[in-house]
Amino acid sequence: MHRHAGLPCIPCIYSPTLSKDSTQLTQYTTLLAKSFTMAPLTHLFVTLSILSLLSCSINAQLSPTFYDKTCPNLQTIVRNAMRQALNKEARMGASILRLFFHDCFVNGCDGSILLDDTATFVGEKNAAPNQNSARGFEVIDTIKTNVEAACSGIVSCADILALATRDGIALLGGPSWAVPLGRRDARTASQSAANNEIPSPFSDLPTLKSMFADKGLSPSDLTVLSGGHTIGQTECQFFRTRIYNETNNIDTQFATSRKANCPASGGDTNLAPLDSITATRFDNNYYRDLVAKRGLLHSDQVLFNGGSQDALVRTYSTNSVAFFRDFAAAMVKMSKISPLTGTNGEIRKNCRVVN
Repeated sequence: MHRHAGLPCIPCIYSPTLSKDSTQLTQYTTLLAKSFTMAPLTHLFVTLSILSLLSCSINAQLSPTFYDKTCPNLQTIVRNAMRQALNKEARMGASILRLFFHDCFVNGCDGSILLDDTATFVGEKNAAPNQNSARGFEVIDTIKTNVEAACSGIVSCADILALATRDGIALLGGPSWAVPLGRRDARTASQSAANNEIPSPFSDLPTLKSMFADKGLSPSDLTVLSGGHTIGQTECQFFRTRIYNETNNIDTQFATSRKANCPASGGDTNLAPLDSITATRFDNNYYRDLVAKRGLLHSDQVLFNGGSQDALVRTYSTNSVAFFRDFAAAMVKMSKISPLTGTNGEIRKNCRVVN
């Protein structure tokens, strides 16, 4: 999961404590090496083992307590800024969640989506899934400014985005969870990966399963993470085909109501809520919509269309406790996709540009 080129980590039995202190780890491995009288081949094995242990220390595991000593007020700062942002526009919770999702699906949760294009740098903001639709960057900028004022050069933009996502969901009535922290920021971005690795609203179920599997996420993860569509809106151009051409798995009254704001031609950017019942509250009504054939996007309704995910959709439609529990767990899992840790990447001073 880590972007570390070199020897794979041997089992890091001591890493939970030693990885926090590379000096302690070096002392330990030095003693380990001195404690044996070895033939040259064994010397080589221990040397390689030491290097592998040091590799594990560089790739220290993410931890919710990562900033407890270096930036103790971090979580309060992020929560307060998100509360202000949502008070201005409740939709922002969904926008930040989408940023995080699109960040994690492109080379891992490394803040690459936050980077602006320049004359010499091509970022991900103008990739097809993000262009003129990814939003919330100013909110992340504000949080970064506030965090830098409290503890300069400590907290990554990638971690700020992860925390802001969790807080946006919780403040809109959804679950909360302990966010694993310790990510560092990418110095690179990939527009091509953003174009090819972020699922499309037109994707069918096999394609969605495959794209999630490529990120280490299961079909169950796909179904529960799609529940993030219980908040937010989407543009007419992304659901026009569904409401005009799909007739077997869509409620006719629902389709008619959506056509009022999404003509057969024109109005591409007209918005409609993804959740027809409570678009600004994080709840399980998204799944009730699917069961009632009121999923707005094709990629939503395929989760409940006589296939493998029907049973789970039914469960979530009647059991919000199960949905909240599984959503939080899947968000933690997604947040661990290929983080940059240790000495990889950097801590950006400005989330929009590399240092």
